[in-house]
Amino acid sequence: TIDRLAPTHFTSPAGSSHPIDYDAEGGPRVDLRPQALFGLATHPMIAGGRVPLVLSLTSPAGRPIQTTRDLPGFWAGSWAAIAKEMRGRYPRHPWPDDPAS
Repeated sequence: TIDRLAPTHFTSPAGSSHPIDYDAEGGPRVDLRPQALFGLATHPMIAGGRVPLVLSLTSPAGRPIQTTRDLPGFWAGSWAAIAKEMRGRYPRHPWPDDPAS
């Protein structure tokens, strides 16, 4: 039950596994690139869907881009500006217009 409600790792739609930091300020946090979340239209939750993971999104170089508890809002909002900037810096990485689909 503990493993199901409080997993040690988050598995992204891309199939990669990312450790969850339960000691992080602001709640359980996962550091990952936005590319690992492509195809995810809902925000990842733990504790039986009661606690949203804090997503600390990083550039391909591992630098922080943005932190969110609302992935659909991020895709619909600031993603366009971030993707535009990142396309110039990291042209070899995908930066789609509609990452949720």
